[in-house]
Amino acid sequence: MDTLKLRIKHLLIEILDLHDMAVDDIDDNAPLFSSDGIGLDSVDALEVGIMLRKEFQLTITANDERTRGHFRSINTLAAFVASQQSNQTPNEAVTVIGE
Repeated sequence: MDTLKLRIKHLLIEILDLHDMAVDDIDDNAPLFSSDGIGLDSVDALEVGIMLRKEFQLTITANDERTRGHFRSINTLAAFVASQQSNQTPNEAVTVIGE
């Protein structure tokens, strides 16, 4: 799971141009969409959703109330990715770089 969290952090820094942040600057429990955490906004949320679909072939339902919870922190994103991966058949398994 730690490798997955690192991968997600690297992707967030890359796609959201957070180059002033290092992977170690992003706490796994920090709120992604709060000024107390990373401080992402709704446009960033769309980009994160697109990134998750492309990188991990996830199904994300915009109208699902649980989606907001999945996007709360690195920990919740990683748990969401892991749960989606476990629901896929072996031929559909998502490869996470570094694992």
